[in-house]
Amino acid sequence: MRTTAAVVNGPGQDFVLEDVELEGPRADEVLVRIVATGLCHTDVTMASMLPAEMYPNVFGHEGAGVVEAVGPDVTGIEVGDHVVLSFRSCRRCDRCRAGEVGYCDSSLLLNYMGMRMDGSTAYSRESGPVFSNFFGQSSFSRHAIAYADNCVVVDQELDLTRVAPYGCGFQTGAGTVLNVLQPGPGDSLVVWGVGAVGLAAIAAAATTGTGTVVAVDLMDSRLEQAAALGAVVVNPSALAAEEGAPSVVDRVKELTGGGATYAIDTTAVPAVVKQAQQALGIRGVLVVLGLGAEEYQLDAIDMLQNGKVVKGSIEGDSDPQEMVPRLIAMNAAGELPVDDWIRTYPFEEIGTAVADLHDGKVVKAVLVW
Repeated sequence: MRTTAAVVNGPGQDFVLEDVELEGPRADEVLVRIVATGLCHTDVTMASMLPAEMYPNVFGHEGAGVVEAVGPDVTGIEVGDHVVLSFRSCRRCDRCRAGEVGYCDSSLLLNYMGMRMDGSTAYSRESGPVFSNFFGQSSFSRHAIAYADNCVVVDQELDLTRVAPYGCGFQTGAGTVLNVLQPGPGDSLVVWGVGAVGLAAIAAAATTGTGTVVAVDLMDSRLEQAAALGAVVVNPSALAAEEGAPSVVDRVKELTGGGATYAIDTTAVPAVVKQAQQALGIRGVLVVLGLGAEEYQLDAIDMLQNGKVVKGSIEGDSDPQEMVPRLIAMNAAGELPVDDWIRTYPFEEIGTAVADLHDGKVVKAVLVW
């Protein structure tokens, strides 16, 4: 079938809407008519960092839509179902059976290589194949091929433009707090970078009764959102402009009684990650979530002498089949107030959405057909 997709034709090039050919669903696949897709920094980063031989490519990994066809081997999903799309996992390996689906043995092949396991691509055009299958969906498209393991069936009364970001951004931030760190009233949490992922983490921390939450960002517009969630805010640029003001590390330590129990970095900026580590208290834990830097330089003496931990997390160690419904229920109960962060854009304005995300004019851009 013919459909329209936002194609990136080379490293660092813009998203361009093009007509492409989409192969119908195979036995284990699901055809989804995409209604809305969240725009994530990961989409923009991956669109520029892959090797040239992996283009043209279709990204998008926060899709939501309506099921139009299912392969004969698919169970639990029917035509007409409304679904939120998330990342893939095989559900068979030891990690998956242990509930650690983000660390599936086949995660790289299922989510990032741009093709099915047999090397074929779902999309093509006259000049040849178009890489896709990004997070098992490539949902920057009017139609996408997905799978039972990454389709989460949701209530048809829900607004799909509002629930699309649960598939990655909101799940990652909230999941890191609820699944990985689990802070309580005696703990402090510092979130470095408060875009959609960081704000979701702060909102989740409020539900756990975390004692002190600090938000660090360069953009006052984002800090205002964090403050509305109860966080104490720090703008490193404003701090640097104050005569005699402490460093951002010292300020965070002041606010957290000598150093944070927990910290989350969403920036992937090496200097910020080092500051986040240094601002931890004794035996503090930092979870790095940002994508973009190839390596980080940490303070080894500080880490060794104070027993600090720096670790990563995939999607907040979440299982989408459990976490997406959980977060939707939290939102309905008023515990995860993410709706005000969302601004919708027609898919034809994907370039504007990318620019607005980069400039901090929007927390979560959602592209709609």
